[in-house]
Amino acid sequence: PIDQFGRFRPQLTKVSLGAEKTVAWEKCGSTSSPQATLKLMDKLKADGYKIFAVEQSKKSIPYHKLSGVLTRQNTVALVVGNEVRGLSPAILKKADKILEIPMHGKKESLNVAVAFGIVVFQLLHG
Repeated sequence: PIDQFGRFRPQLTKVSLGAEKTVAWEKCGSTSSPQATLKLMDKLKADGYKIFAVEQSKKSIPYHKLSGVLTRQNTVALVVGNEVRGLSPAILKKADKILEIPMHGKKESLNVAVAFGIVVFQLLHG
């Protein structure tokens, strides 16, 4: 949320309504390549995070069926992919769980921000 001079970005400040000052965050460089994402996942796992990928897969479970997987002590990282390409097989393999949002109809895709919001809401309130 900050620029190269350490100032909060006005675009983010406008939409975050002050949350940028209260939500913990850390800049970790680019995750645009699978290799960078895998490296970050290794670091998060070493720090005790549960890693959940949000993707359609043969190994995925419906996002709302996480009962017994989470406790209040778990720290969770969600990995979401590109809306067209999704997540690489290597990233899916490294994730602790792959979560899928069940879809109805002919289209089986959601905007990545919407998918993230749905899963986070479930994690916090499910």
